[in-house]
Amino acid sequence: MTENTARFEAAIDAIDAANAEDPNTDLYEGREFPKELLYAIRMTEWLERFKPKASEALRLAARAQHIRRWEIARSDYPQGRIGYLKWRTDLKHFHAGLAEKILREAGYDDALIGRVQALIRKERLKQDKEAQALEDVICLVFLENYFAEFSEKHEEEKVIDIVQKTWKKMSSAAQKTALRLDLSPTARALVKKAVQPSG
Repeated sequence: MTENTARFEAAIDAIDAANAEDPNTDLYEGREFPKELLYAIRMTEWLERFKPKASEALRLAARAQHIRRWEIARSDYPQGRIGYLKWRTDLKHFHAGLAEKILREAGYDDALIGRVQALIRKERLKQDKEAQALEDVICLVFLENYFAEFSEKHEEEKVIDIVQKTWKKMSSAAQKTALRLDLSPTARALVKKAVQPSG
């Protein structure tokens, strides 16, 4: 094992340990997992599928994208778009700050840490290929693992609006991948209704 591999694995282990404290759980293959730990693992798995040659910084950013997300609840912010955007902005800085602490303790330098933080904050989306790749993976993880449950809890109009907004964030390659996902018939129909031109 090289020193760099050891450093990377130490950082991943620390991120996972932080997410393993999530009091919320998700069921996967008959087992309960801390929600954000399972999400982080799914992010890594999708990144490996979508961008198998991803940089170290991108792999770290993907794993830390939701680190300890439960500590900043949406319910702590006002309802409506302004409250939602403030929550999302605070989350980005929160995740980036936690990632910095973990990466510094693992022995990473300022340049790598800054790069991971910029990716977590999704700076220069559409211009930065790695930031776009991270956004693509986020969208694919959502569509494959969380969309069906989300769609059952909301009116169709809202669901279609969310899919359309998600679609606009994705690259064409990610959109093509999304259309090949093994979704339930209902979820697949909603995606197609959202993204295919009417008429």
